[in-house]
Amino acid sequence: MFSHVMIGTNDLDAAKNFYDKLLGTLSVQPAVVDRHRIFYRTKTGTFSVSKPIDGNFATPANGGTIGFNAKSTEEVDAWHAMGVANGATTCEDPPGVRDMGGMKLYLAYLRDPVGNKLCAMHRMAS
Repeated sequence: MFSHVMIGTNDLDAAKNFYDKLLGTLSVQPAVVDRHRIFYRTKTGTFSVSKPIDGNFATPANGGTIGFNAKSTEEVDAWHAMGVANGATTCEDPPGVRDMGGMKLYLAYLRDPVGNKLCAMHRMAS
């Protein structure tokens, strides 16, 4: 459906430090730096953080959420804890099970240091 997700930052070094730690909890390798961008590439997609090309200040999307797959509830909890320990703030409900019409998901939500809304999700057996 999509090739990549890219969000903005005003401090590329701080973003790399934050996302290397956060995505490391999901077994994602540290970012590759390319001028004003960083890339996390996996078999299932690419996540990127960039300084705005137009030179304006980066701002988070209102109503947007970027979701990351997790292999277990423990991985979701580690992701959430690492984020909070590195400057993110928790948002939405606390990490836990959400019943979505017969499908059970274990979710955790954060706002990164810039304010982008992130989610880690583990699909549970029904």
